[in-house]
Amino acid sequence: MTDNPTAGTGGTIGLSTEGTVQWLIFDRPAKHNALSMAMTEQALDAVRTFSAGGEQRVLVLAGAGDRAFVSGGDLSEFDKEHDADNAERRYSTLVAELFGAVADCPKPTIAMIHGYCFGGGVALAAACDLRYAADDAQFSIPAARLGLAYSVDFAKWIVDLVGPSAACEILYTGQRYDSAEAAGLGLVNRVYPKAALESEVARIAGTIAGNAPLSVRATKQTIRYLLRDSGDGDRLACEEAIAACPDSRDFAEGRAAYAEKRKPVFEGR
Repeated sequence: MTDNPTAGTGGTIGLSTEGTVQWLIFDRPAKHNALSMAMTEQALDAVRTFSAGGEQRVLVLAGAGDRAFVSGGDLSEFDKEHDADNAERRYSTLVAELFGAVADCPKPTIAMIHGYCFGGGVALAAACDLRYAADDAQFSIPAARLGLAYSVDFAKWIVDLVGPSAACEILYTGQRYDSAEAAGLGLVNRVYPKAALESEVARIAGTIAGNAPLSVRATKQTIRYLLRDSGDGDRLACEEAIAACPDSRDFAEGRAAYAEKRKPVFEGR
């Protein structure tokens, strides 16, 4: 499916087309397709190009290899940089731009999920219109275990899918869910045997691509309007609370505990 070979340890993305369906593959299987800076930049360019026009009508996002969709972001590549804090901020901004570009894409988007779908991988899938999972898929948003918080946009995508109560459980606990549990929560549309996932997603994508593009786009625009943020004035407070997390002692403790494979001890500061 992928036209582009993996480019070193930083990974890359692969692009291929099947009729009017565009496939975008996150290709870094050795790291469970964790998003590097290079991959994020390439994917953002590809999504923007797809959104801007062309013959392709549906975008499918998938992970290379047989172990993961996207296992989240990879901040480890910045650990040895002289200005690591600024590098991490640039990376976080770029990831938000990529996920936002997927969410704002005027054409239908599909996440084809197998294996690990953690952290930013869940946000990326939630930014898509449709999500189809293999029966081996595992989902988790471990932000609270690392001393971080999901952005307002990312959290809203989860709430829109599963409702506030289930979103609280997912985000508060950071626990893992298998594909059946994720389907029960509404996090994915449907679960297929792993061997059948790609063919089923290709079939669904082909069906959508074969329908009237103006009708499909109008429907997408209407649904996005109905889910629009109310803008109740509390967003700034949310942004300030979220922005405080990366500068906290808890975030430093969360990263250290993760690297040392131990349970973190958080202080709330």
